[in-house]
Amino acid sequence: MDEQQTLLTEERRRKILASLHRDGTVRSAELSARFGVSIDTIRRDLSDLSQAGSLQRVHGGALPRSPTSASFSVRRGEAAQAKESLAQAAAAFVRHGQVLILDAGTTTLAVARHLPLDLEATVITNSPPVAMALAEHMRIDVHIIGGRLYRSGLAAVGAAAVLAFQGIHADICMLGVAGLHPEAGITVLDLEESYVKRAMMNCAADVVAVATADKLDTAVTYSLGPVTALTHLITDRTASEATLAPYRALGLSIVKA
Repeated sequence: MDEQQTLLTEERRRKILASLHRDGTVRSAELSARFGVSIDTIRRDLSDLSQAGSLQRVHGGALPRSPTSASFSVRRGEAAQAKESLAQAAAAFVRHGQVLILDAGTTTLAVARHLPLDLEATVITNSPPVAMALAEHMRIDVHIIGGRLYRSGLAAVGAAAVLAFQGIHADICMLGVAGLHPEAGITVLDLEESYVKRAMMNCAADVVAVATADKLDTAVTYSLGPVTALTHLITDRTASEATLAPYRALGLSIVKA
């Protein structure tokens, strides 16, 4: 590729990212017509930008990629104040006598820490850190789901974990997500973790996604299903009403904390 062509490619890709940032989505066919290049050229652009972590490819185009890191230790330091606010709001959902599934993740770990010490409930989790956080909650019956340790997320995954959740009927599932989008649905970073999260969702009467605003209207690789699989969304106050409107239209009850 000569220097001029390289510059043209770089400029086109900058404009693709600018459009994505402005509109929240780009379509391959529209980009092909706009730039006067083939669909295959646009697909290469999107593929290279996806590999660079700049966007998430989906069928027919691309969406913004979630800023979420795969590393639990990195995520613990991200949006810490917002996560504490979300955790307080999420903990208020739980009532005495309920069976609660707490997903693995830094936000759900904060939820565990905000549960009242006098709460009488059952908590089921595949997260060793969540279980440890509840050790001093003497009135909570804590059940740890086993399996293979997914080290980046500090979560138990695998067939044993999936089977264990399939035998449970819970009142609430507090779910951590990497990305949430009205069209692309609920997405996460790891394939095996996606199987376990899906099993959690399927065994709970209410499924509550607890997500900071920067995860809204974004996507990553593995889908848990459509947004309509959720009953509630708890997010932070920086999420605009324009951003939240499509989720309300899909029937979600939304809490801004």
